[in-house]
Amino acid sequence: MQFLTNAPRFLFFTGKGGVGKTSIACATAIQLADAGQRVLLVSTDPASNVGQVFGITIGNHITAVAAVANLSALEIDPQGAAQAYRDRIVGPVRGVLPDSVVKGIEEQLSGACTTEIAAFDEFTNLLTDASLEGQYDHIIFDTAPTGHTIRLLQLPGAWSGFLEEGKGDASCLGPLAGLEKQRTQYKAAVDALANPTRTRLVLVARAQAATLREADRTHRELAAIGLTQQYLVVNGVFPTTEVAGDPLAQAICAREALAIAAMPDALRQLPTDQIALKPFNLVGLDALRQLLSSTPAVYNRAAADEGRPAAPSLSALVDSIAQGGHGLVMLMGKGGVGKTTLAAAVAVELAHRGLPVHLTTSDPAAHLMETLDGTLENLTISRIDPQTVTEHYRAQVLASKGAKLEAQGRALLEEDLRSPCTEEIAVFQAFSRVIREAGRKFVVMDTAPTGHTLLLLDATGAYHRDIVRQMGSTGVHFTTPMMQLQDPKQTKVLIATLAETTPVLEAANLQADLRRAGIEPWAWVINNSVAAVPVTSPLLRERAHKEHAEIDAVARRHATRYALVPLLAVEPVGVQRLLQLSGHCATP
Repeated sequence: MQFLTNAPRFLFFTGKGGVGKTSIACATAIQLADAGQRVLLVSTDPASNVGQVFGITIGNHITAVAAVANLSALEIDPQGAAQAYRDRIVGPVRGVLPDSVVKGIEEQLSGACTTEIAAFDEFTNLLTDASLEGQYDHIIFDTAPTGHTIRLLQLPGAWSGFLEEGKGDASCLGPLAGLEKQRTQYKAAVDALANPTRTRLVLVARAQAATLREADRTHRELAAIGLTQQYLVVNGVFPTTEVAGDPLAQAICAREALAIAAMPDALRQLPTDQIALKPFNLVGLDALRQLLSSTPAVYNRAAADEGRPAAPSLSALVDSIAQGGHGLVMLMGKGGVGKTTLAAAVAVELAHRGLPVHLTTSDPAAHLMETLDGTLENLTISRIDPQTVTEHYRAQVLASKGAKLEAQGRALLEEDLRSPCTEEIAVFQAFSRVIREAGRKFVVMDTAPTGHTLLLLDATGAYHRDIVRQMGSTGVHFTTPMMQLQDPKQTKVLIATLAETTPVLEAANLQADLRRAGIEPWAWVINNSVAAVPVTSPLLRERAHKEHAEIDAVARRHATRYALVPLLAVEPVGVQRLLQLSGHCATP
C-alpha cells in the first residue's frame, strides 16, 4: 500500500460516511504496530466506534489494546467535547448576564460547528504535546479536520469582541468565542498539519461517482490551505475474479470501472491504492489484519443455503403513504445511501397511482430528473441548486449583518458563511417554500436536511418563536414550517440506510437527532440490499449473509416500519426501473 510507505508521524483518514475510514485506520494502526512501531490510534468520528471494532471498551482516555503489542487507542467523544466546551464558555456568564443574552450564546453554540471545533480542540493537544513525542512513533487519526475548520483557526482577530458587539451570525462564529486563549497552540497544530514530513492525509472513497466527487472537493479544499501531502484509497472495489457466472457481480464491476475511469483529474494525480471488497464484517483483529492483505478470502459455505429475508417492499410502504391523498414525504440519511433514487422511486410510485406529486431535489447530478421529466402523468419535478440558493443566502446575510462591518469583521463573517451549515440552512429555506404545496398534493423531498440542521433551525428559529409569541394569544390558526415537520399527519420522514454496520449506526444517530427536534421518523428504507436478490457469486452470497443481522436490527430495534430495496444490476433510472426498484410489478 503506497499510503503506508515511509509513513510519517501523523496519518489522517478522511472521507464521506460509510466509505470505511475507521476500518482502514484500524488496519493501518495494526500493521504499523505489528512492524514494531509504537502507535496511538485516535477516533474523532461520532459515527465510528474503534472500541467496537477491536472488541474492547476504550472511551475518552488512552487505552492499551492488549491483543496488539505497541498499540494504544483513544476515542474522543465529539458530543461530550462539545458539551464541555459549551459549559466552559457559558458557565462563567450564567447568572451574571441577562438570561436572554445567555440564551443567545447557547444558540450560537448549538450547531455542528461547535462539535467540530471542540473535537479539534481536543486533538490539537495530541498534535502539540511534547510528552507524546517520545511515547509514540505514529499517531493515526480517524478522521481529519475539514478545510473549513482549519481556515477558521488560521484567521486573525478578536472573535470574542466581534461576537460581543452582536455582529456575528449563528453557525460557526459562536464556537470561536472560546478559542482566543489557545491561539498559540492552534498555530502550532496547523503548522504540523501543513508539514509534509510530519503529516499525511489519506482520502478514502468508494468506486462511486458521488464519493469520488467528495474526495476531489476535500482534496482541493485542503490543498488550497497548504495540506498537500495527500494519498487516495479507493475502498471496497469488487474483485474481477468474483464475477464469473453472476450477472449482478458483472454489473457491479462494470459500474465501478466506469466510476474509476471518470475520476476527477486532480485525484488521478495522487498516489492511489485500491482495497478489494471483503466478504466479512471488519470487526476483530483477524478481519482487520486481512483488510490490507491480498490473500484470497475464505468463504462461509453456509451462507449459500440462506434464503432471502421476508421484508416489505418500498411499494408496500407507499400503499400506506398514499392513503392520505396528499402530504410531505422527506427522504433523510447520510451521503451515499441513495436518497435521491429512493425519493424518485417514491414519487413515481405515488404518481403511478394517479396521485399528484411534486418531486424536488437538491442533488447536483440532475440526470435522474432529466430522465423522468415529462415521462409520467401527475408528476412534476423541480431542482433546488444548492450553490445558487447558498450564494443568495450569503448575499442576504452580508448585506444585512455585514453592511457596517470593518474589514476584519467582514472577513470573519464571510468565513462563517463558507460553513457547511450555511448550505444546509439555505437549502432548507428553499425547501420550506415548497412545503406549502403539501396541503393539496404529495411533495417528495430529497435531499432532506440533516438532523443537525433541524436542531439548528429549531434553536435559532426566531421566526417560529416570534409567530408563536405574536399569534399564540389571538386565537388565529397558524402553522410554521417546523410545526408542519413535527406533525406526523402532515409529514412522513423516511430514513434511508444500507444493510451495513456503519450506515445503520449513522441512521440511528440521525433518528435520535430528529426526535430531539420533535420529529418522529415514520419509516426506514434499507437500500441496495444484496440479501434481497438471488446471487451466485460466493462473495455476494457472503455479503448477503452478513446483511441479515443488520436488517434484523432495523426491524427489531430501530424502525416502527421499514422496507427492503434490492440492489439492481442496472442503474435505476427511468420510470420502469424505479417501479422495479420499489417492488412494483412492472416490466423490467
